[in-house]
Amino acid sequence: MSSSTTVRTFRRRTLRVAAAALTAAAALTLTACSDSDAAGTKPPGQSDTGVSAESGGTGSSPKAQGSDAPPSAPAKADTEAGAAGKQSGKQSGSGHAAEGGKAASTVRTQRLADGISTAEITKLGDQHYRAKIVARGSVLATLETKGHDDGLDANDMFVTLTLDGQVHSWMGGGHQGPGTFKLAGGWTAKVTKVGELKYRAQIIGHDGVAATLETNGHDVGLNANGIYIVLSSGGVISAHA
Repeated sequence: MSSSTTVRTFRRRTLRVAAAALTAAAALTLTACSDSDAAGTKPPGQSDTGVSAESGGTGSSPKAQGSDAPPSAPAKADTEAGAAGKQSGKQSGSGHAAEGGKAASTVRTQRLADGISTAEITKLGDQHYRAKIVARGSVLATLETKGHDDGLDANDMFVTLTLDGQVHSWMGGGHQGPGTFKLAGGWTAKVTKVGELKYRAQIIGHDGVAATLETNGHDVGLNANGIYIVLSSGGVISAHA
């Protein structure tokens, strides 16, 4: 074989070796790029920020995400704050329920005009009182103020309970309505029947009608400038100073 033939053969082999080397290098480069892309690819649906996922899906501000604190710190703080708020609200609600459900205490017990009965008076709130009429251990009736005075005709013993928790009682002095009657203190009562167990009494003074009492199946009472008036569901009216 001549020297020129040997040189050409060597060159072709060298070119083939170089081409093979370039092919291998290209394959390695493609493999590396493929691995790099695979490493940088996120599974579908994965969030870019771990804070949102760990805090139950609540996103945090860029400032919070960029802080030096670990990602779990804001989520933990929010969780603890929420738990504290719930606990505080629970305690507040419990205190409120305890206050609202507090049993009313007896203010005083007062002897009534018949010499046998007593009134057990309790305060339920502002201008809200209850008086139980008790005789020989039994509760005979209950009076209660709810924005107005209350009254009772207990077998010709008349009792009133006023908005400030005062109880007044007296015996007799009743007038059977319908009719017009002179009362203590210079008042006049005009009693009319408006239905079954339903009577109306207009309390008239020097300047005309000052107040109106009306029964609706139960007795009613009134403090008229220090004159205590009861109108029963049977149409009996009585007053006492």
